[in-house]
Amino acid sequence: MSKTASMVMKIVGASLLLAAVICLLIGGWHDLSVGYSGMKKRWSERFGPSEYDDYDDEEIFQ
Repeated sequence: MSKTASMVMKIVGASLLLAAVICLLIGGWHDLSVGYSGMKKRWSERFGPSEYDDYDDEEIFQ
């Protein structure tokens, strides 16, 4: 193959790879967001509420 055709094939391949990655991100966006909120929930359950959560700050600082 000539150098021009080889370069065009590389550009087309890179474009298709980029499009595939973008499609995977868009398709899995919901799963990524659910994964983040699920991880946040697990961390809050694991470490529990803070010992200061039961105080009413508005009432204290009046």
